[in-house]
Amino acid sequence: MKIIIIGGGPGGLSAAVRARRLSENAEIIVFEKGQYVSYANCGLPYHIGGVIPSRESLILKTPEYFMNRFKIDIRISQEITSIDPINKTVTVHKITTDEVYLEKWDRLLLSTGASPVIPPLPGLDTPGVFSLRNITDMDSILGWIEQHKVTHATIVGGGFIGLEVMEALRNKEIKVTVVEMGEQVMSSVDPEMVSPLHKEIRNHGVDLRLKTALKQISKTETGLCAELSDRTFLSTDMVILAIGVKPENKLAVEAGVLHGETGGIKVNSLMQTSVPDIYAVGDTVETNDIVFSSPCIVPLAGPVNRQGRIAADNMLGGQHFYLGTQGTSICKAFSLSIASCGVNEKQLKTRNIRYEKIYVHATDHATYYPDSTIISLKLLFSPDTGKIFGAQISGQKGIDKRIDILSVAQRAGLSVEELADLELAYAPPFNSARDIINQAGMVAENVINGHTAICHVNNVLQEGADRYCLVDIRSPDEIKRCGEYPGALCIPLDSLRSNIDNLPKNKEIVIGCQSGLRGHIAYRILQAYGFKVYNLSGGFLTWQSVMETLY
Repeated sequence: MKIIIIGGGPGGLSAAVRARRLSENAEIIVFEKGQYVSYANCGLPYHIGGVIPSRESLILKTPEYFMNRFKIDIRISQEITSIDPINKTVTVHKITTDEVYLEKWDRLLLSTGASPVIPPLPGLDTPGVFSLRNITDMDSILGWIEQHKVTHATIVGGGFIGLEVMEALRNKEIKVTVVEMGEQVMSSVDPEMVSPLHKEIRNHGVDLRLKTALKQISKTETGLCAELSDRTFLSTDMVILAIGVKPENKLAVEAGVLHGETGGIKVNSLMQTSVPDIYAVGDTVETNDIVFSSPCIVPLAGPVNRQGRIAADNMLGGQHFYLGTQGTSICKAFSLSIASCGVNEKQLKTRNIRYEKIYVHATDHATYYPDSTIISLKLLFSPDTGKIFGAQISGQKGIDKRIDILSVAQRAGLSVEELADLELAYAPPFNSARDIINQAGMVAENVINGHTAICHVNNVLQEGADRYCLVDIRSPDEIKRCGEYPGALCIPLDSLRSNIDNLPKNKEIVIGCQSGLRGHIAYRILQAYGFKVYNLSGGFLTWQSVMETLY
């Protein structure tokens, strides 16, 4: 058995090492057109910012390591220029010597990854304009910063890479402008959940320009000039494009391998393409998401590694299935982290899926233990079956732990009600006795079972005072300290029963507290008195976040 793997990234090498463990006799060759294999591309921004001081620590393994340990032939600086699926050969171009030769294969794995999106705009080939995808790109960016004494950089795009490079450059005390044509950064997260991140970015001196697109780049006597869609001109020392990535599928298409509506190579759950004995993994393939079972491309390291292992099993006669993608991800910008899994509210609305959402705000550990911080959680689920559609979490600490719990719960098919029963580790430095995940499950259970009725900020804003009376049950001191609900009737929770007669009988009551927790108590009280009442999900914390997306 001769296995050829195109691409020396995580998917290809995961497959190569797994194949060797399964077969000592298979001949395994990995072709990589670049100079490096097995490097930590997720760590590139952190070396730029100095968090990872050693460049060498990003280069995890060498070709010599793979040969000595696994008898895998890694051929760097060698590019596959064509695939012949009939004769089962590939054409190889040795970049260093310009030599061309053929190599036969029994099984072929495409792990060609993705390339940065470069829009057709004038001036993007100007020196000083970069993208960041590999170590060579990183070296070029650092070299430019040093040689040109960069004091200002413009980042185009507010996705994961854009935000990580933004933080890295601020760590180097470089002024940064982020240009994002959408209404928010991190488009995978819903607007109200990302609004605290906008504030965090600006608080760290970043010039964040939303709903603004790059039109062109031109060279000036002092550096570069970026012309923007709002008719402004930005003087800058360098530009980093972080608009996104697209599947590197040219080889596959030319070989007759089918690709899907997303542009990714179509594969089945065995990671097989439409051509016999050709497999594909990673950022170049389209798989199904686990909520809609619809085609998607999710360029994340976790799925790539798993797909490589699965493909190796199947190339050697196994039957190992890839069960779909959740898109579980996390990003840190300065002191704030945001994570998500599954689908967001925007996607559910687009597909006209019936759903419910809840917001829960709680501390990352016991409040009486020092340095507790707030975690904000949004949970999307079916009000009929309790199926978890997706989750989004933001905060300073403990975000990775909570999104991983929710990702596992979603993958395991747990309902939102079952989240209340999860037994999670507790000690005051790490958690509260009732974790925010448990709290979310309890709130969702109350909603599904009819023990509480909730409404959302947009309901109040759209229907207004004609339908609702918003009652703020926080204390006067808390309202003064945290902010007001506009036009709310203020009755502290402990005085609610004695003020029943002051509530309007001809309106529906919306209870607003700080996070939604006390609102449930008020809800039960007023329901017992015969009022039509709702608890405002997420309370004032969610109200603030939503309002910040509107103004």
